[in-house]
Amino acid sequence: MTADRVREHTAPAVNARIDHEIAWRLRYLAMKGDAGITARILELDREWDVERALEANAALLGTTGLALAVVRHNPRWLILPGLVLPFLLQHAVQGWCPPLEVFRRLGFRTRKEIDREKYALMVLRGDFADLPSALTGSPAERAEAALQAADAWSA
Repeated sequence: MTADRVREHTAPAVNARIDHEIAWRLRYLAMKGDAGITARILELDREWDVERALEANAALLGTTGLALAVVRHNPRWLILPGLVLPFLLQHAVQGWCPPLEVFRRLGFRTRKEIDREKYALMVLRGDFADLPSALTGSPAERAEAALQAADAWSA
């Protein structure tokens, strides 16, 4: 899988865990058939990526700090958005910020990681006629072929 800014700034053990979970789910769903695969694809369509989680967290904390400063008539609450907004800017510029590590350890994935799993599931389901190698063999072999196709697609 090609690197991206979030993966580059994530601990290798966390990236390995996320990759292992994707491979495990693919092997499991290769045994479940099209209905299970389709259900998982629908779940992936609703999954929040780490960028969305960071943005929502920053908006929530920033708004909370502003609201408390106004309601409590206490400007000290402005420290909260004053801390959160530079983190958001840092993430936009560098691809990293302190909360990113927390979100990654909680299991939030990048959009590319989510799309990789989704594409591999579509390969397993047989959505692409030109990839018959992922349609034969044991569930583990099919899952591995689907992951290889997803990696080639994302490269």
